[in-house]
Amino acid sequence: MNAKPEQLQARGGALLTPRSSTAPGAFLAASAGVRLLVGGWTTRGGTCRQRSTRRTPARWVCMDQGAAPVGTRKSIQALENALQPTAFHRRVTILGSTGSIGTQTLDIVRSCPDKFSVVALAANGSNVELLAEQTHEFSPELVAIRDTARLETYREALRQRGVPEPPHIVAGEDGVVECARYGDADVVVTGLVGCAGLLPTVAAIKARKDIALANKETLIAGGPVVVPLVHEYGIHLTPADSEHSALFQCLQGAPDGALRRIILTASGGAFRDWDVSRLAHVTAADALKHPNWNMGPKITCDSATLMNKGLEVIEAHFLFGIDYDAIEIVIHPQSIIHSAVEFQDTSVLAQLGWPDMRLPLLYALSWPHRLRIETFRPLDLVQVGSLTFRAPDHDKYPCMLLAYAAGRRGGTMPAVLNAANEVAVELFLRNELEFMGIPAVIERTMQRHDTSDWKQTPTLDDLIAADAWARRTAREEAAKRPIYPAGANLETQKT
Repeated sequence: MNAKPEQLQARGGALLTPRSSTAPGAFLAASAGVRLLVGGWTTRGGTCRQRSTRRTPARWVCMDQGAAPVGTRKSIQALENALQPTAFHRRVTILGSTGSIGTQTLDIVRSCPDKFSVVALAANGSNVELLAEQTHEFSPELVAIRDTARLETYREALRQRGVPEPPHIVAGEDGVVECARYGDADVVVTGLVGCAGLLPTVAAIKARKDIALANKETLIAGGPVVVPLVHEYGIHLTPADSEHSALFQCLQGAPDGALRRIILTASGGAFRDWDVSRLAHVTAADALKHPNWNMGPKITCDSATLMNKGLEVIEAHFLFGIDYDAIEIVIHPQSIIHSAVEFQDTSVLAQLGWPDMRLPLLYALSWPHRLRIETFRPLDLVQVGSLTFRAPDHDKYPCMLLAYAAGRRGGTMPAVLNAANEVAVELFLRNELEFMGIPAVIERTMQRHDTSDWKQTPTLDDLIAADAWARRTAREEAAKRPIYPAGANLETQKT
């Protein structure tokens, strides 16, 4: 690496000054120029290094290192230790135990009682019956319910099941934070949906708990704060979603500087085979018909807009210290290749498997070990038959480009993108916003933030304030019922 620090900072966050116009695609048109223009770039926040080609020939590191334990002496030592035939047992806390991530994590604990046990559980409280069942089966020492109004209902569910020794019970946001840092847990699985997982994750890190990260918003909104904390407290943060787990697995043993680019695969969501002209009339029920994965409504809707992949681009940037120009997205309808990495010598390594969230969850919990679980279905390549790939349609998926723009702007902008998306998706699922209103609300919120109180090096309080501001602003913009016209993106944005 010969680039100067200010060049790296600019590569990770600077973009062309957004146009003052509020026309759809205006913010994207400004940010897209950073990837396409050759020669001198007019930027904000630093001076970009000139390049003659779009694809970067080297690994651009925006920080000393990313949050994931790869490419470091410590991670190599962990791999060497795993070669020794020593037994291990990890005590687990699960945030979001009644959601899809939480229930699948408990499936793993159930299958490997000699390797994992439960210390604490936290849930929103929308399914107290399931939480009571989990408490009865796994005997956690502490349980947190985010919704204080469900506390007594949960206590009654425990009494009905005859739980002999009820756990210590806490409630509210503070209760979830207490759960995250509680006791002698070795690893905390962050399965809470949305930005609600940020503060508990920070608390767990400061309590020196390893993190199995299934809540991507933690790094997307809080990356500027979370990554330094990971290094300060010396904990391991392992990705638990399928795409980043695939990248993490492919990078095991790779030395720093070996990586050339990242290839994130995307299923394409519910509308991958739809013509863009049909998107003006889709319903929430249409968006929730994911062809491959069984996920919660918010994540499934993000898959339909491809915002999930845009968010994963930002997450990959913080996890692996990779510049945005070295992260590419490919539509892969079969969801068998979960992502791939290309090294400097052009060798490409990919991780394959059936669409099953338990596999990345298992690796996040057991890293650097490999465990055999008989209930997992082995991959049969003959049964798969063929694998296909295609470029994403930016007319159909403007949210993806908005995520790239927010990532390049850096600072508080990714937090604003994430919060605006959460609000827009919530309103769409309640039939209070059109499907193409989601990118319109996000872009308008980003435009307003960029010209008001954007911060380049935010504190945790700055990020929390930006999140709250973005939610209010997104609701204001959504009340105008904006629509992002199909094909509004400029041709030059299709990189």
